[in-house]
Amino acid sequence: MDLRKLKKLIELLEESNLAEIEIKEGEESVRLSRGSGGAPVVYAPAPAAPRSAEPVMPMLSPVDGATGGRAPAEAGSGLPDGHVVKSPMVGTFYLSPAPDKPPFVAVGQAVKAGDTLGIIEAMKMFNPIEADASGTVLAIVGESGQPVEFDQPLFVIG
Repeated sequence: MDLRKLKKLIELLEESNLAEIEIKEGEESVRLSRGSGGAPVVYAPAPAAPRSAEPVMPMLSPVDGATGGRAPAEAGSGLPDGHVVKSPMVGTFYLSPAPDKPPFVAVGQAVKAGDTLGIIEAMKMFNPIEADASGTVLAIVGESGQPVEFDQPLFVIG
């Protein structure tokens, strides 16, 4: 789990009157609780799913479902040469902070490392997607308002 997410969860717990927060993300689980002695953050792997005797149909991602199970195109195909900024999580991608607001960036715009390029909504939280390299936005691959997968290309910076 990302350190920034943990810090946000700690801040949420401190600012609210909640006694405990538990978040499960894949096989990782984090439980934060407020106690008299300042209870520590506890990391525990999620319990393994029990084996079933019946065959299980594989679950297709939205991309696999749309492509009939075929592998999506390689990240490098059709993209200009440059640094590819990929989605750090699964969620809904947005290019602007609100529908009536202008996009964070446009093709041809210069950006610095740390600039916000877009946001991903996951679990009712908006997570900024920041440039991890300085340069010019060569392409915006992600479509605003559409679901994105982990490691899906969103931007190309050159």
